[in-house]
Amino acid sequence: MNKYMFILFIGTFFTAFSQLLLKQSANRKYSHPIYEYLNWRVITAYGIFGGVLLLNTYAFTGVDMKYGSVIDTFSYVFVMLLSYFILKEKFTKGKLVGNLIIITGIFIYTLG
Repeated sequence: MNKYMFILFIGTFFTAFSQLLLKQSANRKYSHPIYEYLNWRVITAYGIFGGVLLLNTYAFTGVDMKYGSVIDTFSYVFVMLLSYFILKEKFTKGKLVGNLIIITGIFIYTLG
């Protein structure tokens, strides 16, 4: 794995983390509808999305485009794991099967 692939992989993790922040924000009650959008979780999440966009733009200078979509699918795995550890959500059979299919597809694609 070269440094550009590593940057894409780290970006995928941060994308999952920002999605977690958005979910935490959506689960809260606010005194006014504008605070649903103007709170630290939402602003931080969109800041992370912007940073990941810049990182991905840089990383694709050294990685073939075909690998970007494969690496990006790891965000589903990261979201499931972060949701389990931070939000205390349970693993369901569907989540586990879906993520196993994703991981299997990644291995088949990279080996083939």
